[in-house]
Amino acid sequence: MASILDRFRLDGQVAVITGSGRGIGAATAIAYADAGADVVISARTLSDLEETAEQVRARGRRALVVTCDVLDGQQREALVAQAVAEFGRLDILVNNAGGWGPKPALETTDAEFDACLHFNVTTAFSLSRLSVPHMVATAGKGCIVNISSVAGSLPQPGFAAYGTGKAALSWLTQELAQDFAPKIRVNAIGVGATVTTALANFMNDDLEREMCAKTPLARLGLPEDIAACALYLASPAGAYITGEILGVNGGLTASQVEMPRAQI
Repeated sequence: MASILDRFRLDGQVAVITGSGRGIGAATAIAYADAGADVVISARTLSDLEETAEQVRARGRRALVVTCDVLDGQQREALVAQAVAEFGRLDILVNNAGGWGPKPALETTDAEFDACLHFNVTTAFSLSRLSVPHMVATAGKGCIVNISSVAGSLPQPGFAAYGTGKAALSWLTQELAQDFAPKIRVNAIGVGATVTTALANFMNDDLEREMCAKTPLARLGLPEDIAACALYLASPAGAYITGEILGVNGGLTASQVEMPRAQI
């Protein structure tokens, strides 16, 4: 019998990963390359992309660097088109680009709320809609992995925009899984606080201790923790999984950070 580890291979497959210049996206690109995939590395900052591409190529895989602001519809179209033109196929899409900072609900404008939803949900829907026909035409099947957040399932003050955006992304995941079955699998990862540049922007030692104390596994996540799950979901190992949001968050059942409630 073949080794079960063979089911985690992505040999000959092509993955598009947004926001893959650093953090979770970069770790996922490297994990996919380790598993045998060629990777389309995409984000806004070219220098970050080149660094990730070097690590992919060091593993003997091809890397196509495409600068792309996912907020721009024409750039989203160009990203998918360049991937197919370069590699002749498309197997995996990872919608990783997203995010939004905490802000009190009464201080969040309508425009900011709409922008958060657009960044976290609409862009993922658009790229999925653009990618799926190419997956079916070139590979006969495919997989989409959305990077969601525990913020979408644990209500807390200060996260009306971001929490709603990630909750909507998780629901979109389940909807598209139904729409695209049986040829395309669609899953998401409910990410907890993960050590990335975005988190480092407001992290300090006291806050880290507090967050770790409120996490059952007593530490923050690493990008590689998320990448390992993204590999599982994209590989044949996860072939019987669709429409699921897998939590990779240290066992959280409550918020790690206490934000003030509205003073009303």
